[in-house]
Amino acid sequence: MINFRRSAAVLLGLLATTALTGPVPAAADEEQVAEPPRVELVLDVSGSMRAADIDGRSRISVAQQAFNDVVDALPEETQLGIRVLGATYKGKDKKVGCQDTQQIVPVGPVDRTAAKAAVATLRPTGFTPVGLALRSAAQDLGNGATTRRIVLITDGEDTCAPPDPCQVARELAAQGTSLVVDTLGLAPDEKVRRQLLCIAGATGGTYTAAQSADELTGRIKQLVERAGDTHTRAPTVVGGTDACGSAPLLTPGVYADRESFSEHRYYRVPVRPGQELRASVSMALDRPVNRDYGVLLRATAADGRELVRGADAGSGRADVLSAGLRWSATADEEDADEDAAEASPTPTVEPTTVCLVVSNSFAARPGTAATPGMPVELTIDVVAAAGAPDGPDLGRGWVLLALLTVAGLLTGLVAGLLTRWWVATWREN
Repeated sequence: MINFRRSAAVLLGLLATTALTGPVPAAADEEQVAEPPRVELVLDVSGSMRAADIDGRSRISVAQQAFNDVVDALPEETQLGIRVLGATYKGKDKKVGCQDTQQIVPVGPVDRTAAKAAVATLRPTGFTPVGLALRSAAQDLGNGATTRRIVLITDGEDTCAPPDPCQVARELAAQGTSLVVDTLGLAPDEKVRRQLLCIAGATGGTYTAAQSADELTGRIKQLVERAGDTHTRAPTVVGGTDACGSAPLLTPGVYADRESFSEHRYYRVPVRPGQELRASVSMALDRPVNRDYGVLLRATAADGRELVRGADAGSGRADVLSAGLRWSATADEEDADEDAAEASPTPTVEPTTVCLVVSNSFAARPGTAATPGMPVELTIDVVAAAGAPDGPDLGRGWVLLALLTVAGLLTGLVAGLLTRWWVATWREN
């Protein structure tokens, strides 16, 4: 009975504290599951991969060589899977051919010899069910706390929709599955380019046109290595608002959001006296946008006063824009806080709520989808403020004015003497 009363008292105390202090700030995941990076390569083996237009070789042979090179250079901790589409059905029944996708190497630690042998036996055969292959690849990778990647290599657009591959990518993104799809195009076809851009854009991935064996190999290696670099820092998904008052409270960590074209999104961060706020934002250009764009990160007070800002701009040559800022209370604000604390019989130190505002000046090209918004990654840290080094005190008011007057007179006197000497010397010569 005594234990029950104590538990009830503790519970009531916690509820009272929550009511007085307000909502608890959202926190980024501090302890993430130790998962290895997981990547699945999805290769198009449809009939069009027979074309010999890459360095005089067939598209499939170039892809096979690239796969072998990537498998040989694969980091030991990376778990890799390989899925193919259009690789087995030789008939003309579209209903059957559009189900032709298989996982030939399961996602896991790689047996390099077995993986290269499985890829070496592939021969261009059938249809191009890209949408179904993407949906199956997402299932192959499974769920997890960290980001997983699909690397799609194809030379043609989907010939089996539905499901439409772009719609499948949007569905995967909407599920919050922490899944990124990067696309590689092997044919200079505008329809293929648009479809692959749409797939990559919906999931925050990238699109690359590979026109040579070296380009294809290098890009696949880069994407696999990127999975190893980013899988342990899966951001916490958060939703910014259109006003500071309703914005989510954030603690130090890494956060992910999406922002529409030319939008302003607000977040709040509590900063106590003696602390410094450090924040940065990155926005990925995951779809075609007009040239001349920028991203702006501002820190404002609760009343809308701007405290500091950081910005970055581009003109079509960068696929990521980043901006950062640092802010801590000024000396005058600290003095005011100390005076208020001394005047109060029970001094309390309340944190300052700083509003972070992320804005962009992106404009979509004709035909570009506006939803979902552009990928945003926000990094927040709050550390002990580093005091600025003391400088010479020149005084204030009349003292400073007198000092500047004397300095001006001395400067004029020296300049006059030097001019007089120079004129006298010039006349003698």
